Amino acid sequence: MIPFSETTAGVSFAVRVQPRASRTAIVGISGEGDKAALKIALAAPPVEGKANEALIRFLAEQMDLPRSAIEIVSGGQSRNKIVRVAGVDVGRVRSRLLIAN
Repeated sequence: MIPFSETTAGVSFAVRVQPRASRTAIVGISGEGDKAALKIALAAPPVEGKANEALIRFLAEQMDLPRSAIEIVSGGQSRNKIVRVAGVDVGRVRSRLLIAN
């Protein structure tokens, strides 16, 4: 299970991205326990912020939120990122991303 952190600013969770994939999709969970992260394949290349933009756009579409509600809190230049989603609770994030409890 992916650990979530819920604050007044929103819900934060770890993401591991795989840029230059054949398609953009959630492909599973990477790691275990406190180190678990949502693994997302991105069709975009990791240049000039294109992969980060693709990640934000994909998560916004999956959660039916504006892109401004999604923020990469840390790991902007890394495959391992912390993402914050504003205006939602953990239950909505899990259900929209189809993450099992």
